[in-house]
Amino acid sequence: MNSDKNQPEGEMEQPKILTLDDDFSLIKRFNDGEKEVFRILVNRHKEKVRNIIFITLSEIDAIDDIAQEVFITVFKNLKKFRYESQFTTWLYRITINKCKDYLRKKKVRRIFSPVDEDYDFSSTEIDENNDVRVIVRTAIDKLPDKLRIPMILRDLEGLSYQEISETLELDLGTVKSRIFRARESLRKNLEPMKKELLA
Repeated sequence: MNSDKNQPEGEMEQPKILTLDDDFSLIKRFNDGEKEVFRILVNRHKEKVRNIIFITLSEIDAIDDIAQEVFITVFKNLKKFRYESQFTTWLYRITINKCKDYLRKKKVRRIFSPVDEDYDFSSTEIDENNDVRVIVRTAIDKLPDKLRIPMILRDLEGLSYQEISETLELDLGTVKSRIFRARESLRKNLEPMKKELLA
């Protein structure tokens, strides 16, 4: 029997509540007055938010402040959440926007900084102490921002194309194109270093 027949015409379907502690349920409980459940959302997602901030800025000193700004924004706007996408997609969009605000204020052009602040990347010589991670991150650092961020979200953070599309507010085709171009550019940037990578 189709249960939809019993649903009043024109009534919006309520979000599916799976368990008492899934994200949608926690948001509903928060909006119903249980403000203490917000701590569960923070604890569940704070490390992912911190990771995104780090890979976007690579400034350890900024991580805590920006993460705090992200969750303050979430706290103030949670009543506006519309259950039309995953909570994490909405959360990551806020995180990326906070990072962009930070970059604009600081006029920062680079998403990645060197792993070792004392390392001089002006030299093209690669010595035996450089490991693969440093070489790859140096190559990533050369990518333009519009290619770098989507690729990082996909290849390092494991977001789906759809999640990246919603997070960065770009259409799906643009996301796929930029990630493809980023990978191709990265491959070309790493080509001169092939011997060191395979050593």
